[in-house]
Amino acid sequence: MDAITCTCLEEVRQHIDRIDCDLVALLAERGGFVTQAAAFKKTTDDVRAPARVEQVIAKVRALAEASGASPTVVEAVYRAMIAAFIEDELNTHAALSTTA
Repeated sequence: MDAITCTCLEEVRQHIDRIDCDLVALLAERGGFVTQAAAFKKTTDDVRAPARVEQVIAKVRALAEASGASPTVVEAVYRAMIAAFIEDELNTHAALSTTA
């Protein structure tokens, strides 16, 4: 997707702010599914799921290439995001394990 051509820095920032609002909402939605996933996983190794992480990275790199985004940037963002979600999911998984 091509960015809209802006005529000033303020306009650029307004578009970035709009996108940030959308991204945060999507992260919240994704987080809700991550929390649900913790209930289906038996071990912390299931939570970490390194093979699944690599599968997601390969998928988003391909999506980045197809959309004209930098695969390197997309991979870095996803690796950071996944690491944060794994930590959160490990906490949820631990809490579920103590109540089970």
